[in-house]
Amino acid sequence: MGDNRSNHAFREFFENCRNKALQLALEEDRYQGDYTTLATIDPEQMGSGIIEAKMEGVVAGVEVARQVFKSCDPDLEVTVSIKDGNRVYPGERILEVKGRIAPIVIGERTALNFMQRMSGIATRTNMYVERVSHTNAAILDTRKTAPGLRFYDKDAVRIGGGVNHRFGLFDMILIKDNHIDACGGVDIAVKRARAYCQEQGLKIKIETEVRSMFELKQACASDPDIILLDNFMVDGLAEAVRWVKGSGYGHILLEASGNISLHNVAEVAMTGVDYISIGELTHSVKALDLSMNIELG
Repeated sequence: MGDNRSNHAFREFFENCRNKALQLALEEDRYQGDYTTLATIDPEQMGSGIIEAKMEGVVAGVEVARQVFKSCDPDLEVTVSIKDGNRVYPGERILEVKGRIAPIVIGERTALNFMQRMSGIATRTNMYVERVSHTNAAILDTRKTAPGLRFYDKDAVRIGGGVNHRFGLFDMILIKDNHIDACGGVDIAVKRARAYCQEQGLKIKIETEVRSMFELKQACASDPDIILLDNFMVDGLAEAVRWVKGSGYGHILLEASGNISLHNVAEVAMTGVDYISIGELTHSVKALDLSMNIELG
């Protein structure tokens, strides 16, 4: 949603951080070397590693796994059977990596860690997306991600059919309750944000949280791009949507957040909000169970 994401500098920053996270994951696992592999496996032994699903879900992280194995040995050949974003069922082969067994085994856990977490996020996201598919509401992620893994967590949300909210503190303004309380009101906060963007030449969206209908009306008068309706009950969300659309502020997008789960997300979407943000997608991940088996050859 943030405007800065389309520029070259951000894409370069994004890729740089992704690569650092991947290399760090490998380094923290092997440090001075995989002594078990060094002690037991002939360095010239050839074979293949096959990653299979043990649960049904949406696959994510296949391309990350390819990068992991290639980082362990550029000569390894990776063949993908099920691409990111596709559904997989127990026993199905997702990918096969061929070459020297030692580097395959060294990269196994790191590749699986990325794939299992990302597939878990994509699977959960897809459940929410399917629940609201009959509406115009989009499912958003949040910044409640694992430290150092935000790039992968948010990529998994996108693969699962969700929409990435702001990536960090830099690609849009999101005025939260603490900002509002610190500066004395939501209308003051939005006006200050608008003035700051003009002074700095920033072309980014301004969103503000509101906690009541009173704050909603104050916020609308200050004309933010998006208003986050925080912890509103379903009836309150419906009232807020009706008021905004009926008061000449229909251009302001509305986001619902808080107290939303699979059991009520469809009801929330039916109120007419544009976005529904779900922290659970990335802060309470249930990994998709995957495994890798070695075949000699």
